[in-house]
Amino acid sequence: MFAMDHAATALVFARRYPRVPMPALLLSVQAMELVWVGLNFLGIERTTTEPSVHTVADVHLSYMPYSHSVATMLGVALLAAGVLWVVTRRGDLSVAIGLGIASHLVLDLLTHAPDMALAPGVPSPRLGLGLYSTASWAAFLIELGYGVLCWRIYRGSRALLATIVLFNLANVSMFSVSIRGPEELIPVWPLLLPSLILGQIVVTLVLTGLLARRATPAPALAVGTIVPSGS
Repeated sequence: MFAMDHAATALVFARRYPRVPMPALLLSVQAMELVWVGLNFLGIERTTTEPSVHTVADVHLSYMPYSHSVATMLGVALLAAGVLWVVTRRGDLSVAIGLGIASHLVLDLLTHAPDMALAPGVPSPRLGLGLYSTASWAAFLIELGYGVLCWRIYRGSRALLATIVLFNLANVSMFSVSIRGPEELIPVWPLLLPSLILGQIVVTLVLTGLLARRATPAPALAVGTIVPSGS
């Protein structure tokens, strides 16, 4: 799933756990993707492509056993939740962050090609429903609908809804061979993909965090307080 809709997932957790800081929720839902970006830059994990890239189906996440395996993602989620519980004794914080990290696994399984390992060193089976390669427009509509659903659950502003929709539309070239986009340059510059994804992560997290801010309610008046009348 693309960056905007991972960021939108934080809205659902913010609705369920309102005392958990939004920045923490936003970082949790993209934590493993940030690890993937870093490992690609270091050459530890690899992304390959077809000779020409026209859609997301031409991009292959060929080796990512550390950032996107079932065992590592769930392990990091449980570890983060456990550490936060020990340090803060806050059940809402530990559960929300753990679920935020694990949500990345669930959403990627829905759309990725079968490229997600069970654990490092376990080459098969590879998991993923493969919507990007077999039903790309269905994947696009699912991502767009999911982002809007997250906004609806959160009851966000129109500006937040517009941001979610526009960032989904900005990725439309990745789903259509007839629409050209920057993905066509990936075979020439192999690190362009993690760079683009990093940029999307940063921008979508920042915008989601800013636009999801709720106005602070006015303090309730104490009983017996006299409210001066207007002049």
